[in-house]
Amino acid sequence: MSTLGSSRYRPEKSLQYLRFLSGHKRSPRANRHLGRALAFVAGAANAGGFLAVSEYTSHMTGIVSAMADDIALGNLTLAVAGVASVFSFVMGAMLCAVLVNWGRERQLHSEFALPLMVEAVLMLVFGLLGASIQPHVTFYVSATVLLLCFMMGLQNAIITKISHAEIRTTHVTGLVTDIGIALGRGLYWLGRGEKERAQQENRERLGLHVSLVMLFFSGAVVGALGFKHIGFQACIPLAVILMILSVMPLFDDLSRRRKVAA
Repeated sequence: MSTLGSSRYRPEKSLQYLRFLSGHKRSPRANRHLGRALAFVAGAANAGGFLAVSEYTSHMTGIVSAMADDIALGNLTLAVAGVASVFSFVMGAMLCAVLVNWGRERQLHSEFALPLMVEAVLMLVFGLLGASIQPHVTFYVSATVLLLCFMMGLQNAIITKISHAEIRTTHVTGLVTDIGIALGRGLYWLGRGEKERAQQENRERLGLHVSLVMLFFSGAVVGALGFKHIGFQACIPLAVILMILSVMPLFDDLSRRRKVAA
């Protein structure tokens, strides 16, 4: 009986795990788990969004390079569209910083969960209304592109602030670079009697970056298939994932507020 009792599902453990993922008390393990979940979401939104708007909205390097090409070729309309996309990404990151600092100043449990919930709501809006807002144009770029860039900037800033820039979920170039560095470091240390602790840390870092790339890729496949078969509504499950990740710290703050008010 004791064995059966110990194997039962306990909802309180799941709720505590959600607090652990996006709460204000951070740990390297929590950062890794949250980063992996967000990498999947970013991959799905980026690849799926490409099928919707024909542009990778987390790839600021490509957008800035395209702006330079457009200016050189005299395509000023497309260059202005690139400026608008970069501006939206920056505004998303800026909003994240404002929300995190606002929450920290008020000692909220949800200082990191709040921007996650904002992204979830925007993702839900994108999934429900994307098809209807797609034809509308702002500065010669579709509103859906601006919204996706804004969300990607918001999300990248969230995990960057949480992990102190150790983890990024929309910047695969940096992750692949880190994988190469970790492999090179491990190869250099091979047979040189480097301390086991340093080798272990290098292996853990390598495993983290490989898992982030793989989850981004997995999310991209799922997102592309989702957009191919059901269109913008493929973003609704992504919004649900983000809401689940952020709900418990927000719930804790609301409960605390009710107690204070009572």
